[in-house]
Amino acid sequence: MPSRSNDPVRQALQAGAVRVVDAIVAVEASNPVVVIDGRAGAGKTTLSRMVAAAWPLAGRPQLIALDSLYPGWDGLDAGVESALHDVLRPHARGLLSTWRRWDWELEGPAEAHAVSPALGVILEGCGALNPASARLADVRVWADAPTESRKRRALDRDGDGFRPYWDRWAAQEEHHIRRHAPAELADVVIRIP
Repeated sequence: MPSRSNDPVRQALQAGAVRVVDAIVAVEASNPVVVIDGRAGAGKTTLSRMVAAAWPLAGRPQLIALDSLYPGWDGLDAGVESALHDVLRPHARGLLSTWRRWDWELEGPAEAHAVSPALGVILEGCGALNPASARLADVRVWADAPTESRKRRALDRDGDGFRPYWDRWAAQEEHHIRRHAPAELADVVIRIP
């Protein structure tokens, strides 16, 4: 996964993905759980996709974005609780489970997705790393980036759909960080420019 790009963000993400993949190998489990947390625009989604593409074990990992679980713009805590209840705890007990995607346009639950305990899981999103999820995860990741570059990337990606909610969402992120100190729970901290 060596970088041929001169883009410092891409290089940092690729180097971070290598570190996460190395941590997965070190766990020596057939179905590890990787939790990737960070604020909006930090690079969590890109990082999680890179890790999934380079997954070092048999079978494909189940990549679950908390964006699919948050029940709207005020739903950070509810989405995290749903991930714990519907994904992480059943997986840890070796149980098949399901989670429901949140339809942002219709503002309600959508289709269900199965989670196999036989396969690894990558859970990514703000709020993903807290004391409860840290106990269930094999690899814990915090992605960090300066506020201005995060905001620029997030608004470039989501545009006017996110712009009116930036401050509202950032307040929930800040509450999560003050309450749970996810960077301190992480095994791997990745700094993105």
